[in-house]
Amino acid sequence: MAQARGRRVDLQPAFLLHQRDWRDSSRIIEFFTRDYGRIALFAKGVRRPGSGLASVLRPFVPIVLTWQGSGDGGTLVAAEAPDVVSAVAPACLMSGFYLNELILKLLGREDPHPEIFETYAVALTQLTGASTERQVLRLFEKRFLDALGFGIDYAHCLADGDVVAAGRYYRVDPARGVLAVAAPGTAHAVDGADLLALASEDLSTEGQIQVARRLLGAVIEAVLDGRELNSRRVARAVKSRPMTSEG
Repeated sequence: MAQARGRRVDLQPAFLLHQRDWRDSSRIIEFFTRDYGRIALFAKGVRRPGSGLASVLRPFVPIVLTWQGSGDGGTLVAAEAPDVVSAVAPACLMSGFYLNELILKLLGREDPHPEIFETYAVALTQLTGASTERQVLRLFEKRFLDALGFGIDYAHCLADGDVVAAGRYYRVDPARGVLAVAAPGTAHAVDGADLLALASEDLSTEGQIQVARRLLGAVIEAVLDGRELNSRRVARAVKSRPMTSEG
């Protein structure tokens, strides 16, 4: 646990979420910290030639921070990163930025969530390639929503609390929960087996991953309340871009 002495916090585990230039040589940096939640710090002089902090302050790398002043608007004093880290695969970088944007959009400032911090750290170490990327994203989304209080009990029906059964069909209201339906032809009907897979976090088939993507995405859209995720917009633009001989 970090120790706070007056208005100084020492050796706090963190990840960089976003940064933007400030004045001639500095930056304002958004961090996700283990014990203080999402904070913004001024990194003074970090853009000057020879700054030792520039190589440390990178996204997706575990950092240990020391800062002075408020956790939201304080001044970064020092930052350290391990010599060797498990890097997010280049093909998964957009997914990493998507996780960052979820945290930026849905976590309030200075609202600690150590369990989300750990879930995020684990997800980054698992973003190693296309074979695991979609499962990692879906499990992060589920655990993130659960921790924020927006999660859905996919194993029980809303109306009567009955256990969801494989082979029976249901629909999921993003704001309420699981509702039984009469037949698979009903709009947005989902097999109970897919709901149970999501509830147990055992997404082993392509169909289960696709169902989880649709259901969790609907809840995230409801929580965002009309705000668009830039990472999704960029991903759509890249996907729709015509291929050329240059790639």
